[in-house]
Amino acid sequence: MAVRPAHKRFRSRLLFALATMCMAYVGYLAADWDFSEISRRAETLYGPSGAGRQRIDAWQDLLATEKQVSEMDKLAVVNQFFNKQLRYEEDSDLWHEVDYWATPVESLIKGAGDCEDYAIAKYFSLRRLGIPGEKLLITYVKALRLNRAHMVLTYYSSPDAVPLVLDSLIDDIKPANERPDLLPVYAFNAQGVWLPGAQGNKKTGDSKRLSRWQDVLKKMGAEGFPTEPGNEEH
Repeated sequence: MAVRPAHKRFRSRLLFALATMCMAYVGYLAADWDFSEISRRAETLYGPSGAGRQRIDAWQDLLATEKQVSEMDKLAVVNQFFNKQLRYEEDSDLWHEVDYWATPVESLIKGAGDCEDYAIAKYFSLRRLGIPGEKLLITYVKALRLNRAHMVLTYYSSPDAVPLVLDSLIDDIKPANERPDLLPVYAFNAQGVWLPGAQGNKKTGDSKRLSRWQDVLKKMGAEGFPTEPGNEEH
């Protein structure tokens, strides 16, 4: 029996590994979000949903009907949806905690959240609609006019592009260079933590070290959502 050279065997194994990774990733994006199960688990975890059930149903409809539109349209629809569905409320009033990061389901049940809850809900919605994770960063900024910490979602059409800012403060999606009122501090997604710089964002760590982000992922797992790529247990 003929034996293939070692380098060809390695190449074959590498291609197989890459194909397996791609299939797993595509499988995640295609995996059904069973909203009947998610709603059932949510009521077990958080109690009766009340009017929140209608908001979750509207979210499900949005995710089902906006898959085929352009990325720009997805950004606009998702940004508008959460800016309208949620009212701003401080964590101390809503959750009786100084800093609480809610899942999209928790926010929709309450019909409220603060800046990071808007950004988190928009992030997972756009991931579900097929926008790659590397194009999306949840970005911690200082809102200069308000003189306070703030969080937004940023979208990069390419690694070197000026990001677009999805903000709970305004409905318009603007390039970051048209938002001088926001000073970026750090950003993160499932793949890591990033610091802004003159040469673009620089990866500086693993988002697994962000305890509140990990808490959100664990809560979403308990709610019935699949694991976000890049946050699998090893």
